[in-house]
Amino acid sequence: MGTSSKVSKLHFLLFLFMAHGHMIPTLDMAKLFATKGAKSTILTTPLNSKLFFEKPIKSFNQENPGLEDISIEILNFPCTELGLPEGCENSDFIFSSPDLAKGDLSQKFLLAMKYFEEPLEKVLETTKPDCLVGNMFFPWATKVAEKFGVPRLVFHGTGCFSICASHCIRLHKPYENVASSSELFVIPDLPGDIVITEEQVIEKEEESVMGKFMKGIRESERESFGVLVNSFYELEPAYSDFLKSFVAKRGWLIGPLSLGNRKFEEKAGRGKKASIDEHECLKWLDSKKCDSVVYLSFGTMSRFNNEQLTEIAAGLEMSGHDFVWVVNKNGSQGEKEEWLPEGFEEKTKGKGLIIRGWAPQVLILDHQALGGFVTHCGWNSLLEGVAAGLPMVTWPVGAEQFYNEKLVTQVLKTGVSVGVKKLMQVVGDFIRREKVERAVKEMMVGEERRKCAKELAKMAKNAVKEGGSSDIELNRLMEELKLVKLQKGKEK
Repeated sequence: MGTSSKVSKLHFLLFLFMAHGHMIPTLDMAKLFATKGAKSTILTTPLNSKLFFEKPIKSFNQENPGLEDISIEILNFPCTELGLPEGCENSDFIFSSPDLAKGDLSQKFLLAMKYFEEPLEKVLETTKPDCLVGNMFFPWATKVAEKFGVPRLVFHGTGCFSICASHCIRLHKPYENVASSSELFVIPDLPGDIVITEEQVIEKEEESVMGKFMKGIRESERESFGVLVNSFYELEPAYSDFLKSFVAKRGWLIGPLSLGNRKFEEKAGRGKKASIDEHECLKWLDSKKCDSVVYLSFGTMSRFNNEQLTEIAAGLEMSGHDFVWVVNKNGSQGEKEEWLPEGFEEKTKGKGLIIRGWAPQVLILDHQALGGFVTHCGWNSLLEGVAAGLPMVTWPVGAEQFYNEKLVTQVLKTGVSVGVKKLMQVVGDFIRREKVERAVKEMMVGEERRKCAKELAKMAKNAVKEGGSSDIELNRLMEELKLVKLQKGKEK
């Protein structure tokens, strides 16, 4: 492929935010780069290395001797010196601890990432990578990379639609022209006449600490080499075009990254060890009819109170559908599980499977028995649901999840909203059992919705195949980086 193909293999340094939603696609990305002949080094802390990376990386390297090894570089993170609790090396620590003031600690944890600026300089100086893939929450990383002549790519943990929606709302502030916070308005400039309310947007507090932090992120992004997005063109073509034309300096869509995990062990071990035996879980699903089971999971950072969990349980039972329900075991529900209606598990025995803790989500979603997905609209989960060809019930609870809901319900038309109205980080609106029942039933009977979902799944799988849209984008990116490397070599 021209002169750049003669350049030695590329070396990617990946430094992603310490949260499940960012670390999981980090490993997927490293594997993807390896399949293209590149070397990858993941920067992480001791605890995260042990919990998330060491075992799957060792397995990948052993099973793919013909590819460049993925390696790990450890950076210490002095939690207590930075005003954080001991062991607070990822967001899971924050949201699995019921006694912590999660909002304050989340902000402190995010701002503490500035500590890594100096250690990152040392790593760049010694390893001399050809590219730094840095999370959007590391705005200082662009200047650090520039200091050593390394192109910095910003990784977004979400898709083009939400990035573009946020950009348009931030630019035009349309919420200032409505009579109430619950009044619907059209997002200006954004293709598709998408409607939303002030209660559901996240761009209002420009002068707050977090507002200024987000402004720094945008400035850093404009100065970077470009952005990487875990999405594929066919999913959101209008918004991919909008992103590249009006929002980002340059962008490459290289997803769905989850589809790089093809083997049982890769899917089962994605993220961390499951709280259920994977084989037993699949055996249970094998006993169910095709497209008959509802899967419910609200991500790692959502914690519903006892009353809400009770309503979900009752709504599920009322729907009459078989289900797999993932409940975060360290939340507010308490030791005695008072959130379960009396006799619930006995009454739903054989019809329902409750997983307390971490679930092998991709394995479950890919099973033929699955007929629908009740999701918090976190981007990883949403994209995994798309890749599995599932219609969805949307239940956003925070961050950019309302934007993701609009993509599913208003653009793709593969989802049914459960009826959440307000943006409330972590807790969310209170939804009664009748709404849960209605949404689940509507999702499971919509044949046109199911047909659209299955078509999107085909497109997703084609996108990552050789010659697919995401494969082509990745090849283009690597050619550009090789040209940069070649030019640097000439200058030396």
